Amino acid sequence: MGEHAAMDRQAVGDDYARARRTFHALLDTASQGGFDRSSDGMRWTNRQLLWHMLFGYVLTRVLLVMARAFSRLPRRLIREFARLLDAGTKPFDLVNYLGPCGAARVVGPQRMGAMFDRVTGALERRFAADSEVALARGMHYPVRWDPFFKDFMTLADIYRYPTQHFDFHHRQLTLDAPG
Repeated sequence: MGEHAAMDRQAVGDDYARARRTFHALLDTASQGGFDRSSDGMRWTNRQLLWHMLFGYVLTRVLLVMARAFSRLPRRLIREFARLLDAGTKPFDLVNYLGPCGAARVVGPQRMGAMFDRVTGALERRFAADSEVALARGMHYPVRWDPFFKDFMTLADIYRYPTQHFDFHHRQLTLDAPG
């Protein structure tokens, strides 16, 4: 990985910083009506979609733990586990939809912003501490769960995941759209 990894590390850090600035700007400029407005192409309101965007970073911490643990197992076993998870896509989709519906009722924009800062900061610190060998480890993932999951993802891929997810959903927000 060598020099290329150093460039990737900087790019990931820059992406996290950009997402953090963007998330705070969205939270700071949205009106109550904007938060409650339906998003574009999703069944969520903008407030629920913002929570889902934050949750992508929270989930990344879990994905990293899984990859660190599972990467030590035989690939055949990891591949079968991913297939089993893929078979559970419908229940996953239901939980993935309902989670933001409930969470957005409990966690307001100010707390979302603080959570975003904490989770991205924790990811950045861990990423900086991971060795090149660790970043090359990975596991198979359920590709039907998310368009950004690949069949096999290294830790380096997983660190890039939440910002890809964030950018995708950012385009679906309608905070400034007419009511």
